Amino acid sequence: MAKKLSVKQIKSKITEKPSIRATLHALGLRKMNSVRIHDDNPVIRGMIKKVIHLVEVKEIKE
Repeated sequence: MAKKLSVKQIKSKITEKPSIRATLHALGLRKMNSVRIHDDNPVIRGMIKKVIHLVEVKEIKE
């Protein structure tokens, strides 16, 4: 059973550096309150760690 992560953008990216904006875009978060479901793996975890101050993360068990 693979775990998944629900990632929701809760803060604006307007004042952030371009690398932070690019990370949000790579996670599929384009607007405020948008939610994306990702597989739980080290790559996604690293991206979330970089933008943790802008997102809310929940684990989903399938």
